[in-house]
Amino acid sequence: MKKIKLLPIILLFCLLLSSLGLPALALEEPELSSSYAVLMDAATGRVFYQKDADAKAYPASLTKVMTVLVAVEAVERGEFSLTDSVTASDTCLEGMVDDGSTAGIVPGETMPLQDLLYCALLASANEACNVIAEYIGGSVDAFVEMMNTRAEELGCTGTHFANTHGLPDETHYTTAHDIALIYREAISHDLFAEISGTVSYSVAPTNVSDVRELSNTNSLINQNATFYPGYYYEYAKDGKTGHTSAAGYCLVSSAEKNGVHVIAAVLGGQANDNGSGGYNYTNFADSITLYNWAFENFSSREILSSSELITEVNVAMAADDGKATLRPNTVLTAVVANDFDVSSLKRDIVIYSERDGETLEAPIAAGTVLGEITLSLNGDVYGTTQLIAGSSVELSKTQYMKNQIAEVLGMTWVKIVIVALVLALICYIALVVRYRVLHKRHMRELRRAKLERQRRMAEAAAQEPARSAPERPRETVHAAAPSRPRPQQPSQQQRPAQDAVQPDEAKRLAQEKARRDYFEEFFKNKQD
Repeated sequence: MKKIKLLPIILLFCLLLSSLGLPALALEEPELSSSYAVLMDAATGRVFYQKDADAKAYPASLTKVMTVLVAVEAVERGEFSLTDSVTASDTCLEGMVDDGSTAGIVPGETMPLQDLLYCALLASANEACNVIAEYIGGSVDAFVEMMNTRAEELGCTGTHFANTHGLPDETHYTTAHDIALIYREAISHDLFAEISGTVSYSVAPTNVSDVRELSNTNSLINQNATFYPGYYYEYAKDGKTGHTSAAGYCLVSSAEKNGVHVIAAVLGGQANDNGSGGYNYTNFADSITLYNWAFENFSSREILSSSELITEVNVAMAADDGKATLRPNTVLTAVVANDFDVSSLKRDIVIYSERDGETLEAPIAAGTVLGEITLSLNGDVYGTTQLIAGSSVELSKTQYMKNQIAEVLGMTWVKIVIVALVLALICYIALVVRYRVLHKRHMRELRRAKLERQRRMAEAAAQEPARSAPERPRETVHAAAPSRPRPQQPSQQQRPAQDAVQPDEAKRLAQEKARRDYFEEFFKNKQD
């Protein structure tokens, strides 16, 4: 009976545990023997594992990664060529030690810049680094300054270089994390990755030497390495070794398996007697341990599909709904833990037109890059890709015409012309109104003048005495006297017609005078 009563309690407890949504258990981290280490994603720079990764350490010959990187970037910028003939100066051997790694380059020897780069990385030749520095930077000191500047640009916060090769110097130091950052940038350049991944290389004869055969000191990729034998790793791609008594045994390298490309930087390693006349080098052993751990617990997974519709943006002058649908330009993959929840990633979307304060206008062709999307979590970026138009957006001719008209009307000079025309129209209307007012006034004056003239003429006609015709004296007819023609007087019927002509002429003259007076007054008022 007691067991039956306990059953509901047990079920309830299990239900509560499941509802808590406990997170996945953290990965069991590997155990390393070296003092400093970091495991970094080569694609994004995310750190999967670290051991005192930001502690001060001495890089030894890992310094040459930066030396060759600066030179490679100068070549890529076109400032120098790999075929340039470089002559070693008398100062190239300054600061060298008897037991330091060397390619046997002597002052006065001339060889191509490319061969010097192989000598620096494969044979770890200290003097080759100085020759490169003097040729690229003008002097060793100037080149070292270039190295420090580049380190700052890459985000290195615990690194300072004092020489080009890594021989001991109290002011020459770095961190495991900084070395991984530098190496990540270096292998992103094809030339560096090619040199660093080369197992052996033949240096052509020079003016003072026969052919030199170089062998990579990195036994992860070189099964026949003279130093550090027995650590060949099939997934290793490249790397650089380093060793001084102060730095210990160091190695920075990269390996890739099933799309998982990671960088391992291990510093402060030891050489432990293996009991059979050889040594176990912890820098190599720890690097392999990190790689195996990464390939077992991490995988390359799709975190964003190229067919997924991400967002819509408004498009001006568009023919349809006025929107463009955006999708990723490529499939986005990332190296994540096997139990990682992809849906937990934060999406940051940037639309270029909105960022730049511009208006996105039709037409837009399918595939046009309109923005970008970044997936991140807790400050770590997992990937970024472009956002493109999923389909074409056609132009609306009606909207285009409206927009063109609006643009024209919005121009400053057009606004000035419109204002000028409006002012001219207002002035014209004012002149017309004024003309009509004055014209009406003068017409009234003309009518008054006409009436006044008619009144005066009527009064004058009334006061004029009536004219009577005088009697004509009788005349004696003389037959012999010839008759003289008498001037013909106008008849009573003709006089009124002649008298009528005079008022019409006076009227015409009066109208002309009134018209002249009107215009004189109009323009006089205009001037006032």
